Amino acid sequence: MKKEQTPKNQPEKNATAHTVADKSLASKIELMKELNEKRLSLHDIRFGIAGSKSKNVKEQKNIKKEIARIHTKLGIMARA
Repeated sequence: MKKEQTPKNQPEKNATAHTVADKSLASKIELMKELNEKRLSLHDIRFGIAGSKSKNVKEQKNIKKEIARIHTKLGIMARA
């Protein structure tokens, strides 16, 4: 028995079709979650240990940079 062949430009019946909008929405949600986590970790570092100064200043600097990168990605996605 021969297997039915579908043209190359048509997706198979069993394949799940995700649109570009669905993928960008999912990645936007993931970026928002990651942004929230970074903000919380920065808050914990700033105000942790009853107001005493954190010895690791580089960690704060790196988290701020990661937050800025996430904001940049979100801005690019909003303009696209």
